[in-house]
Parts: sequence; structure tokens; C-alpha cells
Amino acid sequence: MQIVSCPSCGAEVKFRSHASVMAVCEFCGTSVLKDADSVKDLGKMSSVLEDYSPIQIGASGVLGKRQFNVVGRIQLRYSAGMWNEWYLLFDDGATSWLGDSSGIYTITAEYKGNGITPHEINVPEFERLRPGASYGINGAPYIAAEVRVADCIGGQGELPFKVGEGYQSKVADFRRGAEFITLDYSDSPRPVIYTGAAVTLDSLRMQLLRDDDAIQRSARRYRGKLDALDCPSCGSAIKYLPGVTTTLVCPACQTKIDAASPEAIVLAAGERVTAARPTIDLGATANINKQDFTIIGMMRRMDDEGTEWTEYLMYGARAGFSWLVETDEGWSGATVMSEWPVVYAPGQQSVAVENAQYERLYDYGSHVTFAAGAFNWRVAVGDRTHVEEFQAGQIRLACETSDQEMTWSRSAPVAVDQLKAWFGEQFHGRATPAKTADNKPFVNNRYRNAAKYIIGFMLVINAIPLLTNFSGTWFMNAIGALAIYLPATFLDSNDKS
Repeated sequence: MQIVSCPSCGAEVKFRSHASVMAVCEFCGTSVLKDADSVKDLGKMSSVLEDYSPIQIGASGVLGKRQFNVVGRIQLRYSAGMWNEWYLLFDDGATSWLGDSSGIYTITAEYKGNGITPHEINVPEFERLRPGASYGINGAPYIAAEVRVADCIGGQGELPFKVGEGYQSKVADFRRGAEFITLDYSDSPRPVIYTGAAVTLDSLRMQLLRDDDAIQRSARRYRGKLDALDCPSCGSAIKYLPGVTTTLVCPACQTKIDAASPEAIVLAAGERVTAARPTIDLGATANINKQDFTIIGMMRRMDDEGTEWTEYLMYGARAGFSWLVETDEGWSGATVMSEWPVVYAPGQQSVAVENAQYERLYDYGSHVTFAAGAFNWRVAVGDRTHVEEFQAGQIRLACETSDQEMTWSRSAPVAVDQLKAWFGEQFHGRATPAKTADNKPFVNNRYRNAAKYIIGFMLVINAIPLLTNFSGTWFMNAIGALAIYLPATFLDSNDKS
């Protein structure tokens, strides 16, 4: 460890890793550049905006059998939201990055090459990358998950490169099963390659994480008490959790508000709308599998054929984000998948995930028709995605692709009675009525089916007379058929059994 004095305030600034070239003074926010035996003042580094993440500098964990500590952090924002990159220092001196985006975590380390130098690996140009497309990287197919240009908006602790105001990151993420690759084009058309895998905080055995109270306290300290924000456009109240979401959408006038700033900022004015009451109240809470969840946002979507459904965004301090989806077929619960199919191509008839085979079900375009509440990305009416669904038993997978990213989610049916038990009076739905003869005419066709057999038999018996004397016998056969079929129709319509 190397300890230097901050050129601005004189406080101690620690460099735990020899690979670190920059650290942010925790007392005054000055960016300190370590240059040989001297240090330089690079000016003030923007403070990070405290969010819902339980990770903090000083937290520790284990990857495999190797222990690590969180020593730094940069926060990046792109058009759809923001995410954190935590800088990890292992006990053996190696370093890695822990990506933290909406409760999805990945660990990556710079690829050093196993007998192959990074410059010998075939990688695509950044401008040619498209989410959802397959690219051959080092001889294996990987699916482009996200392609984005982001700005660094804050930093903490020590970092392996110089960042500050104006630093822009050009990155693309790729998936193959649980494998994860990031190509970083920030400094050169030839990207730096990072390889790794999707992880969970439990699998990393993380220690010294922030608890729920600490998350709420820090969020309020940076952003103020915005539990019930009045819409700057129309004055309607918007309920949301501080430190959890980046974008708010007013339920009354559809104004979009940036909540990922010390002060709420209007992103785009909307128009006042008359919104139908949601089936689950915004702000509704439930204890599900011993974890507390809150409904923080809802949006309606429509496919190309005009079918509409509603999605409710739930947040739990430890479980992260998940969805409750309301369709004409019933309810389902959905979560974002960290492990993707190993092999996938658009239009594929089946996919395999975790040794289970899923068959293709639907393929359609969708767009957002209404949104309200709080979201962890910037949602807007008109946002379009292409959806492919696959099914195995009652479990469905959905692959959604937009211009910037692709995501996979897994869903399973949820009973209405279960939702009532979870949310109580905050849930306004009711069980779908059984389809009986009262609401679907002629649902019981036993008399008409019997009549069809009798008429068919009659025509067979009279086949020869019909052929030899059609003009003389067809009328009598038609009268006979009607005499059998019409009474059967009447009996079916009055049959309640």
C-alpha cells in the first residue's frame, strides 16, 4: 500500500494496488494522479449519486478461492440510465471489475491471452455492432447484449486509469450462456477485452454490504426526501423510492422526470391523460418469500396486432428488480436472466438454458402505450422492442431486443389468489370467470354433434338416388337435414349441463 497526501487538503490518500494510477480523496473529492514519485491534482471529481446498490468501498468477497476488496468505483450514465463499475483488488494483487446494473452483476478481468495476444483476436468494429446479432470472438459465437456510449458522472476510491469530467466510455457487452465479454473502445478503435461471467452477491459471499437503512439514509442525504414528489408540470403526486430509480413518469400528465440527480429535472413534458386505475396500486407493498417488495412503476404495452397487457415493476432491497405481468391469459412473475442460451439466432425454433429445452411460441413487435411511476431506465411512450417467446411446460422465456440492448427474462404463472394474499386491499383484480354456456353460446354441442352424424348417415344412404335423380331428391334431403339440425341447435342453446 502507498499513502500520499492530497495536494488540495492534505488528507491521506491510499493506493492499495500498484496498478492504480488515480484515487479520489474521500474528504475533498480531489482527483489525485500518481505519477512516479509525485502526485498531481487533477481537480475535483464529481461525487457519485448514491443509489440502491448494496455495494460500497471496503466491502469484500470471494471469487473461487480468491479473496478481494472493493477499492474504487466509477459511475456511468447513458441514454437509458446509469450503472456502476466497482474496482476490485484481490489478495494476490490481481484486479477485476464488478459491473452493477439494476441488480445484475458481472465480474470481468482484462484478457491477457492464453498463448494468443489480444491484438490477434478478431473483434468487430464498434460502429458495426448491433444488439441481438451474433459475432465470432476468438472462434466462438457471442450475442451482443448491449452497445452504448456513456459518460462518467462520478468516481470514488482508487482507479487504474485517469477519469474525470468529459471522460466517455464506449463499450459493448456480449453473452454466451453464463460467459460474459466486454469490449472497451473508449481509448482506441482496437478495444481492450475483458472476460468474465455473470455472478450474484450470494455466490461471491460478499461482506460489509450496506443494509437497507444505510441505503435509504445515503439516498436521502444526496437527493432529499422525494418519497412523494409533486410533478413539476401538473402538480400531481408521484410516489417512488429515493435512491432506487433514475426516471419518473407522472401518472397524470406523462411528464418524464430525471430522478438520478441531486434535484429532480424535467426531461420532457407530457400531455394530461385519463388513466385507468391499475390492478395493483403504485406504492403497494408485499412480503414475498420473506423479502419485502414495492410496486414502483407500471406500463402498458401493445403488440402489432393490438393486443395490450400491463407490466408492474417491483423492487426489493436485496432481490432487486422483477416484474408482475397482467395479460388476458392471467398473471405471471418475471425476472431478468443472468444466464443466456449458449446458442441463439433470431428466428431460432428452440433454445436450451440450464439443460432445459424451450420451444418457440411467439414472435412479435411491441411498443409502450402508457407508463407511470418510477423506473430504473428511461422509459417513454412509443419505445419499441422486438419480442421472441419460448416455452417449456409452464415456464416461458422472453428475448427482447431494442436499438441499444437485448435482455432475456424467465416467467412463471402466478395465481390471482396468491396476488390477493401478497397485496391484500392494494390488489384490485379478480379471478377470471370460467367460460360456461352463459358467457359463450353453444359451448356444449352434444346435440348438434349427434345431428351431424345422423345427417351424414342419411346422405350416405341416399347417395345413389342423389346421383341418379339429383333434381328430384336433393330438396327432400335438405328438408330432412334441417328438420334434424335445427332442433339440435335449440337443445344445445338451452342445455346447462
